[in-house]
Amino acid sequence: MADSTTKIAEAAADNSKAWRAETRATLKLAWPLAAAQIGQIAINTTDVIMIGWLGTEALAASALGTWLFLTLYLFGLGMLTPVAGLTAQALGAGDSRGVRRTVRQGLWVAVTLAVPFTVMMAQAEYIFALFRQPPGAAALAVPYVAILKWTLLPSLAYVALRFFVTALGHPRIVMATMMAGVALNALLDYALIFGEFGAPALGLEGAALATVGVNCAMFAALAIVAMKARPFRGYEVFARIWRSDWRRYLQILRIGSPSGTGILMEIGLFAAAVYLMGLIGPAEVAAHQIAIQVVAVTFMVPLGISQAATVRSGLALGRNDREGIGRAAWVALALGVGFMAMTAILIWALPRQIVGLFIDVADPANSRVVDLAVQFLWFA
Repeated sequence: MADSTTKIAEAAADNSKAWRAETRATLKLAWPLAAAQIGQIAINTTDVIMIGWLGTEALAASALGTWLFLTLYLFGLGMLTPVAGLTAQALGAGDSRGVRRTVRQGLWVAVTLAVPFTVMMAQAEYIFALFRQPPGAAALAVPYVAILKWTLLPSLAYVALRFFVTALGHPRIVMATMMAGVALNALLDYALIFGEFGAPALGLEGAALATVGVNCAMFAALAIVAMKARPFRGYEVFARIWRSDWRRYLQILRIGSPSGTGILMEIGLFAAAVYLMGLIGPAEVAAHQIAIQVVAVTFMVPLGISQAATVRSGLALGRNDREGIGRAAWVALALGVGFMAMTAILIWALPRQIVGLFIDVADPANSRVVDLAVQFLWFA
């Protein structure tokens, strides 16, 4: 009886230790991933804050263009998510060729998605007219989107490389490139939107140019890391990049379709809300843009946690560890729910202060936008 009790106690202790170890491993992987996700959205948030200084109509125009871009980009991100899982699974099985195949075809998928998405963004004028958006805001948004569309290819290619670097256990490299990108974007925004440091004052188009330049620079930086730094260079992911591997290519598309479709449906609700606000007026669009930008920032943390869970469960699958897969899922769920509960409390407690980060709450001309944004944050 004593031996049986001891064995039960030891099993419980081992189980508890396994859960603690999984939590630590997930947090270690998730926090730089979440920081990188926040960095990605921080580029858009920086744009929103600085464009907000141009006035309500400019902020409304940026909302129309940004949510057209984000809808397509986040759908593409979901489609590329299998790159992380398949890479981790190959690593867990000691299959270096599988890693190389996955990353190369992930880049193929990124190009495949970016081309039609760029064409779609080129039709922005017709899209805004179709959804009867405010003429003034739509007129400002069209040239903004005409430049912004060129960021889709480097952004999606960066995602594929980001998943590769992360799966190999180096998410801090991703975080470093993203944080550098945020700083560079803020500097370029300030220069190109307002004409500082000898640059021309381009307004909204300046913000779009900054975003394109920064995303190209981030992709280039991560590509150099993948080609030159250890342990990444040993996989030669860019060697013979033109060679097809239809089996792995279609596998990424097949596995990524549910994830991409799910994100598209979710983000589509937010994008639809932006265009529904446009049927009312530019003040409503601007207020909604502030509230939804806040929510988008908070959403990046559980998104980063989910990507960590993809890698952790992929590694467990590669080891044929079914219990490890379950632990990875439950730990990620608990961390995500806990974080979002805390952010909800913060948003409920300080809505006006949060709105003040985006627009001058003391300016009477902004009073309607501020009041609406505060109300929207309660719902958010």
